Amino acid sequence: MNKISTKPYFIRAIFDWCVDNNYSPYIFVDVNKDTIVPINHIQNGKIILNISNEATNNLIIDNIKISFQTRFNGVLENIFIPIDRIISIYAQETGEGMQFTISEEVSTIKKEKKSFSIVE
Repeated sequence: MNKISTKPYFIRAIFDWCVDNNYSPYIFVDVNKDTIVPINHIQNGKIILNISNEATNNLIIDNIKISFQTRFNGVLENIFIPIDRIISIYAQETGEGMQFTISEEVSTIKKEKKSFSIVE
């Protein structure tokens, strides 16, 4: 049985701490192919997002992902961020929070042998 990472639990704890203190929880994200965010707001492969209850709709923070809806320049966007792409979560007002290590992606695509046959 695979052990569940502690990372999503820490993220939820810092989120709750921010809410309890009336702070705005922000996440710093390392964007990759599995991340769904507005591409116009990505800088150097990273994006910062406000995940406060006031800034989001249908916020879900589970053991796999953070997902929600929010508006960018008035346009409703669906956001999807795998937990393993979160670099940090922090209170925007104080900078207090937690940083995480991002592991390098390991490709799960198996290389297939290619074979050719001659058809006459």
